[in-house]
Amino acid sequence: MKKTETKARAGEGVSDAPAEEVKSALQGFLSEFKGFQDDMKSKLQQQEERLTMLDRKSYTPGRPVLSTAVDCEAPHKKAFAAYLRSGDDDGLRGLTLEGKALNSQVNAEGGFLVDPQTSDRIRGVLKSTSSLRAIANVVSVEATSFDVLVDHTDLGSGWATETGSISETGTPQIDRISIPLHELSAMPKASQRLLDDSAFDVEGWLAERIADKFSRAEAQAFISGDGLDKPKGFLTHSAVDNGVWAWGSLGYVPTGAAGDFSATNASDAIIDLVYALNAEYRANASFAMNSKTAGAVRKMKDADGRFLWSDGLAAGEPARLMGYPVLVAEDMPDIGTDAYAIAFGDFYNGYTIAERPDMRVLRDPFSAKPHVLFYASKRVGGDVSDFAAIKLLKFAVS
Repeated sequence: MKKTETKARAGEGVSDAPAEEVKSALQGFLSEFKGFQDDMKSKLQQQEERLTMLDRKSYTPGRPVLSTAVDCEAPHKKAFAAYLRSGDDDGLRGLTLEGKALNSQVNAEGGFLVDPQTSDRIRGVLKSTSSLRAIANVVSVEATSFDVLVDHTDLGSGWATETGSISETGTPQIDRISIPLHELSAMPKASQRLLDDSAFDVEGWLAERIADKFSRAEAQAFISGDGLDKPKGFLTHSAVDNGVWAWGSLGYVPTGAAGDFSATNASDAIIDLVYALNAEYRANASFAMNSKTAGAVRKMKDADGRFLWSDGLAAGEPARLMGYPVLVAEDMPDIGTDAYAIAFGDFYNGYTIAERPDMRVLRDPFSAKPHVLFYASKRVGGDVSDFAAIKLLKFAVS
C-alpha cells in the first residue's frame, strides 16, 4: 500500500507541473499583448494630436472658430484611423481613390486610343467647308482604288428599207477610270500639361485643327492636284476649245479678252458658258469660283439691267448665278490671262471622290517629350469621271 500511494503521489506531481507552466506563459502573453495595445493606443493618440495641431496651424488668422459640436475631421482621416484601430475598411469604400493605370476615361491615360468621337467630328467639319466634295459624288470604299465605268460613245443606227440589206452598225465602247486612294495625314502636337487640364476641351480643339488641315489639303487637290500621291484635280486635265472638244479633255469657252471679261458685254461670256454644257447636265449644274472672281461677277447685269447674281433667300442656301447655285471655292484661280477662273458643270456626274470611311489616330507621347504627337490619317482619292459634264471659262481672246 505504501509503495502504491507513493507512486500515485509521484504521478500527481508530474502531471501538475506542465499545467502550471502553460498557465504562467499564458498570463505573460496576455500581459505583453495588453502592453502592446496600450502602446498602440498611445501612438495613435499622439498621431491624432499632431494632425489636429497641423490643421490648426493651417487656419488663416481671423478665421471664425467652428462649433465643437460639429465633427470637422476629414473623412479620409476618420476612415484611416478606424482601419488602424479595428481593421474596418467600410469608411474607405466610399472614398474615390486615384488610379495611375491606363484607362479610357482620361485622355492623357489612353482615352485618345479608343475615342471614336474624333473621327465623327472631323467628318462633320469637312462637309461644312467650301470644298468640291459639297457638289461632287462622294463614295466610300474599302479597297485601294475605285473604278468608274463610263459609256461615252454612241450606238450606231440607220434607216432600213423593207427589202434592203442591213449593214453592221457601231457598238458602244466602255471606258474605265481608275481612282486610286492616297493618304492624307496631319500630325499636330500638344503639351502633356494641356492634355491634363480637364477645363480645356482638348478633343474639340484637336478635331478642329486636324479638320482644318484636311479640308484645305483636299479642297486644293480636288481642283488643281497633280495626281502624284494626291487626288487629281479637274483643272489639271488638258482643256481645249469647246468647238473641238473630245473625250479625255475639258471644253472651255473664251471670254474674248485677255485676263478680263469682254468690254462690250461681260455677261455674254457667262451665258455662252452655261449653254456650252449639254442640256442633260444643266439640270444639276453649279458654278465654281473663288471670292475674288465672285466679286467681279456679282456686278454683272443683263441687257435689261437685271443682275445675273441673286443671293440665297434662306439661311444656308447658296447664291445663284443665272439661276444656278454658286460654290465659292477659294482654291479656284484668280482672273488672269489664260486663267480658268470659272467652272460650270454637273460635278456630281463629272467628278468622283473616293475615300475610306475609317480614320486612324495614333498617339505618340515619347518622340517629342514633353509634348504628345497625334498622327491622324485618312485615305482619299479623286478624279474626273465624266469629261462632258464640266466646262471652263477661259479669260483669253480665244
